[in-house]
Amino acid sequence: MNRRRAEREGRTGERIAAWWLRLHGWHIAGERVRTRRGEVDIVARRGRTLAFVEVKTRRDGAALDIAIDDYRLRRVIDAAEALLPRYGRGAQEIRIDVMLIRPWRLPVHLKNVWHG
Repeated sequence: MNRRRAEREGRTGERIAAWWLRLHGWHIAGERVRTRRGEVDIVARRGRTLAFVEVKTRRDGAALDIAIDDYRLRRVIDAAEALLPRYGRGAQEIRIDVMLIRPWRLPVHLKNVWHG
């Protein structure tokens, strides 16, 4: 798959994930938030819960199974730590979530994938 197509599919997956979260009561506080330490696809808040959400979009389940690894997760964690002063005010629960997006399937929301 070429880079442009992968970028387009990734952005589409992020929009789907954001709408899914909204439908489940989340407020989207930020999208594609970049720091020197990495990027967070979606920053979402529901009540006093703050979630830094990594979105992975793939065409098949086997590719989704390997889409998130320790290296990618560590980059999200580092970026979330850098973003905490901006988004963390009043949050009692702060977590790292992953949304898995696949065409013609419901999104899969993996909650609190990192326990640090």
